[in-house]
Amino acid sequence: MSSKRGVSSSTKSAAASIVDDKKDSKLKGMSGDCSEKVLIEESCWKVQSVEFQSIKDDPGKIEAMTVQELRATLRKFGVPAKGRKGDLVFALKHFMGESSQELEERVSFNSRENISLQKNTKRTSDESCVVSINTVSEVSGFKQSKRRMKQSPVEDEIVKVGTEIVTTKRKLSIKTDDLVTLPQAEPWTVLSHKKPQKGWIPYNPRTMRPAPLTDGNSVKLMSWNVNGLRALLKFEGFSALELAQRENFDVLCLQETKLQEKDVDSIKQCLIDGYENSFWTCSNAKLGYSGTAIVSRSYRITQWDPSLSNYMKELEKSKPVILTGDLNCAHQEIDIFNPAGNKRSAGFTEEERQSFGSNFLSKGLVDTFRKQHPNVVGYTYWGYRHGGRKTNKGWRLDYFLVSESIADKVHDSYIVPDVNGSDHCPIGLVLKV
Repeated sequence: MSSKRGVSSSTKSAAASIVDDKKDSKLKGMSGDCSEKVLIEESCWKVQSVEFQSIKDDPGKIEAMTVQELRATLRKFGVPAKGRKGDLVFALKHFMGESSQELEERVSFNSRENISLQKNTKRTSDESCVVSINTVSEVSGFKQSKRRMKQSPVEDEIVKVGTEIVTTKRKLSIKTDDLVTLPQAEPWTVLSHKKPQKGWIPYNPRTMRPAPLTDGNSVKLMSWNVNGLRALLKFEGFSALELAQRENFDVLCLQETKLQEKDVDSIKQCLIDGYENSFWTCSNAKLGYSGTAIVSRSYRITQWDPSLSNYMKELEKSKPVILTGDLNCAHQEIDIFNPAGNKRSAGFTEEERQSFGSNFLSKGLVDTFRKQHPNVVGYTYWGYRHGGRKTNKGWRLDYFLVSESIADKVHDSYIVPDVNGSDHCPIGLVLKV
């Protein structure tokens, strides 16, 4: 490398005397070969010094920089410029905070026509190198490697300028492995945005979520696009039980399950205890595409049925009542096409059937259809899967339950199975007045 200013022949010969101890192979990987000349130009340093101080005085400039500007600035100071904007911002901030104390070793001296430089190196097991440096004009600066950022052993320099001797310390090489370390375990805690605005900060669920409610009067819903439920269930790092225990959700909504209807029954068998209630939809137009599911706790037995039953009994104190609608329970085996195959299906579990009887029928409400037709098989619901309505493979889920005081006034309780348009059909009740 040649100087950009006039230097005497004696200076050139001094600058060319570089001895590389080849016995130590570790020095070969350091930034810059020991055989290279080091030239620090006054104008270049002044620009870097001003820019360094400008950024240090106003750290807000770092957030406002574009990715290209960040990379260019990092390269000027010899810091690796890889990664997204959040990584670059973190690296530059870290560099500005540490470098002002660690990396600014200043070398100050006056240059003349004849400059003689000698270097005494305190040798270590890792280094063996004698270097003569060619320096031009008055300079103050710091030396950095462009590839590495870990401090290596320090060496003393003795710089002769005429009769004046200035002793300074200089870092031979730098490794970034330890200096720029990003929190890889929780990368979401680092602000990553192409155009971050002032005041923006990254979301950290560990510190930003409020304390859990303790009074019990709450419901917790979760939503998750699983991008293929079968693959997720096979994933070693996933545990549905662990998720349920950790989050203690009441309702879990899934998207992109990518199941076919033939897969649903086997998947339902894998549901966690306490989350037996589920509803599934699958794409018929494109098999194995899209699909949603809702999985929920069974509050019917512990909360819904008792609460509704108590409310009906309160109303009954002043007048007879009629409870009607889709009660989502096939009470007896006669009320479902395949009782043996649905023992674990929501709407026909033993617990739900017992709750239906104890909370409604045992407390004075009468199932009008079953009273009128004790041995008749009649369904009010047919699933869309497998064309249940065409083959009459259904469930009786819709009811008219009435107070015992008006049960004898029921003239007819009936089902209208020929009306289409839904997976349920209408039901009717005629009372004598």
